[in-house]
Amino acid sequence: MKRYDVAIIGAGIAGAGLAAEVALHASVLILEGEDQPGYHATGRSAAFWSESYGGPAIQPLTSASGDVLRAHGFLQALGGLQIGRAEDQGLMEAFMVRFADSGIALEQVDPHDHIPGLRPEWVLGLAEPSSAYIDVGGLHAMCLGTAKRAGADLVTRARVTSAVHDGAGWTLETTAGSYRARILVNAAGAWADQAAEIAGVRPVGITAYRRTVVQLRIDPAVPDDLPHVSDFASSFYFKPEAGGKIWLSPHDETLDNAHDVAAEELDVAIAIDRLEQVVDWQVQRVERAWAGLRSFAADRLPVYGFDVANPAYFWCVGQGGFGIQTAPAASALAAAVLLGQAPPAFVAHINPVLYSPERFLG
Repeated sequence: MKRYDVAIIGAGIAGAGLAAEVALHASVLILEGEDQPGYHATGRSAAFWSESYGGPAIQPLTSASGDVLRAHGFLQALGGLQIGRAEDQGLMEAFMVRFADSGIALEQVDPHDHIPGLRPEWVLGLAEPSSAYIDVGGLHAMCLGTAKRAGADLVTRARVTSAVHDGAGWTLETTAGSYRARILVNAAGAWADQAAEIAGVRPVGITAYRRTVVQLRIDPAVPDDLPHVSDFASSFYFKPEAGGKIWLSPHDETLDNAHDVAAEELDVAIAIDRLEQVVDWQVQRVERAWAGLRSFAADRLPVYGFDVANPAYFWCVGQGGFGIQTAPAASALAAAVLLGQAPPAFVAHINPVLYSPERFLG
C-alpha cells in the first residue's frame, strides 16, 4: 500500500491547484473519480475572469490571481459591462459602494455605445475594463503538470469508498486500489459533504446548484469587441464567441444533487427569452447547451483549512463559480495553511481566517 504525505480527493481546479503548490514540499496523491480530471465544474466553466464577481470577500483572491494568470498568458482582454433599466439605479449605486475601496476600475457608460441592438429601456451601464477571457483548460493543465513534475501521482477512476483515520494516518479504499496518507484533503466540489461523510467527518454544509449555458448563433453576428454583458439584477449574462456567436446564461441557480448535470429545455428557453428582452437580435439556432454544478457554503465563501474536529482532514471546497478565476491565489493561500508555512508575498495581505472552517463552530 503506497504511502503519501497528502491525498487529495478531486482533480478539478481546486485539487489540481492545491496539488501544484503542495507537491513542491510533500508527497501528494490526487484521487479523481472520473475518467479524466476537470470533467464537472472545471470543464464547464463560462471562462470569464472578473474582479468583482463573487463579491468583496472574493475580490482579493481574484485580483491577486490576475498577475499570475497574465504572466502565463491565460487572460485575454474582453472587458465587462453591467447594464440596467432606470429602476435598477439603486442596485448600481449599491454595487459601486460595495467595491469603492477595492481598487477595481469602474466607469459609468452609455451601454448603447457598447452593445449594438440594445433596447432603449436599458439606460444604465457600468464598465469593468479589467475583465477578461480566461483559458480554463490551459490553467488546469498547468496545475496538473506542475504537480506531476514535482512528483505527485494522479489516479483517475478512483472513487473513494472508505476513508479511515487510525491516529497515525488515513487508510483509503478506492475503486482503483488502496492507499495511505497522513493528511486527507477534500477538494471534491459539489460532492464535498458526501466525501466528508465517507471519512466520518462532519460536513460543513456545501450545497450544489445547477447553472445553464447556451451557445447561440445570432443574426446579425455580434461584433468581436462586444464585452461580457450582465445585468444588475443578476438575471442573465452573455459574452461573444468566435464566429459571431454568443454564450448565454439565464444566471440560474437551481438547487440540485451532486451528479452529472445537463441543461434542461426550460432553462434554455428562459435564457433566450431574457436575451430577447435586452437586444433586438435574432436567434438563428441553439448550437449547444450544457450545465455545470456550482457549490457553496452557507455564507458563499470558500472553505480552506483543517477540520476543527480532525486536524488530519483539510477542506478546500465551496468555490462556487469563482474557483478558476481565484485559483492561483486560493491555491497558494490554502497550501500555506496546510503546510504551516508563511504565504507567498502575492497573497500575504489576505487573511486566511476569513475562509477557515472554524467559522462554522457557532
